This record gives sequence, structure tokens and C-alpha cells, in this order.
Amino acid sequence: MLLYYLCRPPAIRSPAVEIRITRSDRRAKTVSARRVGDALEITAPAHLSDAELQPIIAKLAARLERRAQRHKLDDAQLQQLAAQLNRRYFGSSLTWASLTWSAQQNKRFGSCTPADRSIRISHRLASMPAFVLEYVVLHELAHLVEANHGPRFWQLVNRYPLTERARGYLMAVGLEELDGA
Repeated sequence: MLLYYLCRPPAIRSPAVEIRITRSDRRAKTVSARRVGDALEITAPAHLSDAELQPIIAKLAARLERRAQRHKLDDAQLQQLAAQLNRRYFGSSLTWASLTWSAQQNKRFGSCTPADRSIRISHRLASMPAFVLEYVVLHELAHLVEANHGPRFWQLVNRYPLTERARGYLMAVGLEELDGA
């Protein structure tokens, strides 16, 4: 049996978002969400009450919003920045397979996998000062040369004149650790 109705749970604060909930007796545990136009379609088990469903909807809506924000960011601009930093600090010697924004990184500012030469930059850096983004991209580019955070790695990163300032900024917002990692 399917029960279909509309609601606006208080946990969702956007009045422009219409919430459509479909309840199913066949669904035992999982709740799913997807955007359809301006609406958020939720599929949930029939046994969940509205009160139990509200925090789940809020979490799923936030996840979909992060994903939507990620799609608004321009990977081409990120590539262009990396190319400029590569020219200036590495003599255009580096190559990477991919360099993209990531909405999956909430505790890191960036990551690099030297084995497949892929770099991901946290979408949260898009709203930070340019010198911070430049530092993070340079930091991840340096991992293509030195995979660890040893002295040779920091020698490469410290070529960027605003490294200390950018690290201080990231420490202040809780994204950089004090030990140099």
C-alpha cells in the first residue's frame, strides 16, 4: 500500500522547497530523496512517523544541496589555477589526471592520490580568500612530487609566499592541523 501526501516539515526552512513524501509498506528501513524540479521527493517506510522522518529529511536535503552546490563550481577554473601554479612553482613539470571540486570533503581541504594523479579540492574553499585556495591547490600539486609531508614536501610548498598566512587561516576555521599535516 502506498500513501502519498505533501508536507513541509519544520526542519526544512526553505519555503520554496515542496516536500513530497511517498510511504511504502514494502520499504523496511531506508529513506531516499531526490530533486524533481523545485520539489524534494522522499520515499520512506510506512511505519516512520512524521517526527522520526523530519531529521532524516533535513539531512538528505542538506546532502542534496551540497551536491547541487558542487555542480555549480567550475572545474575548468580550478584546472586553470593549477596550471598557473604549476608554471610558476614547478616549471610546468607536473601533470595530473584529474583535478575537481569535491562536496565529499568536510574535514579536509583537499586530497591527492599520487598513484592515479587525481586531486580533489573541498567545495568549501570556493568561498574562502583566493590566497587560501591557491595554497591548497599548490599543496596538493606538491603531493604529486612528494607523497608525504616530509621536509622535501614542505620545501616545495613553502615556495608559495603566502603559505604561512593560508595555513593560519585554515587553522582558524578548523581545516588545518597544527602539526603540519
